[in-house]
Amino acid sequence: MSDRFPLDLTVNGQRYQVEVPVYHTLLDFLRDDLGLTGTKECCVVGECGACTVIVDGRTVNSCLMLAVEADGCEVITVEGLAVDGKPNALQRAFLEHGSAQCGFCIPGQLMSAQALLMENPHPKAEDVHEALAGNLCRCAGYEQITEAVLAAAEEVAP
Repeated sequence: MSDRFPLDLTVNGQRYQVEVPVYHTLLDFLRDDLGLTGTKECCVVGECGACTVIVDGRTVNSCLMLAVEADGCEVITVEGLAVDGKPNALQRAFLEHGSAQCGFCIPGQLMSAQALLMENPHPKAEDVHEALAGNLCRCAGYEQITEAVLAAAEEVAP
């Protein structure tokens, strides 16, 4: 029996058909195999949210998901948020509101916020707090992050 699994998935709009070790996490695959290092490895037990990505429209701690579980899925990482190489409205709002300090947790924060805005384009502050509850930050103020998400929602909401 082989310890490799054929994987067919889409990451940031690009389809990949590769073989991965069955024990490889989605985080390992994204960082090591695809070179998408925006997704951060931190606690490796699903507590901090630094590795958050969107899989089929839902946020996932990529350190807890095996790559083989993403077979047939669509994955969006922080690198997939930019439009034509330029920051999207959410990324711009994080910069404008001083939400990014050291930047380590910010990719996960952005992904959780993006998933929220995909599901609820008109969130209230409480919605933002709930959506980002699994993302820990040691440097920035959570209030600036909330303000940034709400500002981005105002900019892009229909």
